[in-house]
Amino acid sequence: MPPYAIIIPSVIVIILFFAGLRIVPQAHTFVVERLGKFHAVWEAGLHYKFPFIDAITNRATLMEQVLDTPPQPVITSDNVTMQIDAVVYYRIFDAKLYAYGVVNPMNALANLTATTLRNIVGELSLDESLTSRDTINAKMQEIIDRETDPWGIKVIRVEIRNIMPPADIREAMEKQMRAERERRETLLQAEGHKQAAITRAEGDKQAMILKAEGERDARIARAEGEAKALLLARQAEADGLRALKAADPNDAVLELKRYESLVRLADGKASKIIVPTDAVNSVRRNVYFSETAGIGDVTPPAPEQPAQKQPDECCEKIADDPEYKDLVQ
Repeated sequence: MPPYAIIIPSVIVIILFFAGLRIVPQAHTFVVERLGKFHAVWEAGLHYKFPFIDAITNRATLMEQVLDTPPQPVITSDNVTMQIDAVVYYRIFDAKLYAYGVVNPMNALANLTATTLRNIVGELSLDESLTSRDTINAKMQEIIDRETDPWGIKVIRVEIRNIMPPADIREAMEKQMRAERERRETLLQAEGHKQAAITRAEGDKQAMILKAEGERDARIARAEGEAKALLLARQAEADGLRALKAADPNDAVLELKRYESLVRLADGKASKIIVPTDAVNSVRRNVYFSETAGIGDVTPPAPEQPAQKQPDECCEKIADDPEYKDLVQ
């Protein structure tokens, strides 16, 4: 047998063997049919496909995917047409169901999302649809996930991305929001003025209270100071009297002290002095005693000079007249 009769078949077998090797990447699956019938689902790793017998009919990824649906016209319960688009996050959990469950699974998922969105938003009003995104997302995720289980698709979450009301509705909403903000601003300003007035009144009240307390404390302090000063003066006077009594003064010293008291009483304007009778009698006795004893005379009185007679011209002329001379004599 010629050598090429062995080499050629061997080369063909080797080529066919390596041609049938398949490597499935991580997080991917291949659906394999044998002779037109489902055979197996290949997961990540090395696999062999028999030539002309096996065929890979579907390739799917097990990673999470995102389906961005275009904006859909949706009519609310109060007859407002809006454009709403949603984003669906999903993954394939069964490659066989994904391959044989529905034709064009992505198109089916997009249509299911649009119809579910219309049904849910159609039961809500405009204000509810704008403020209930979490409710809409939760309902859509529950419904779509339940409906896509036969397709081998797991819906993880659904998010409403944009809600676009008509232009006139948006303008009215902007005016309403502007009016609401202005109202809140007015309320805040009024509340601020009120709080400021209350704070100023409280401050004035506290200031008046503190001022009154300060004046009261000052009056008390002045009164206490005056009382202490008066007490010290009386104590000093009492000490002086006790010292004077201890010194056993005579009558002359006592009289001198009485004179000093009278001088102090007379010091000032428009003063009335009431002199006791015994003091007057004492002064009188002292005056008599001084006159008798000559006490208090510093210099003798000046002698009195006779007054000089002033000449009278009229009388002198009459005296010199011979007619009146005899009468004068």
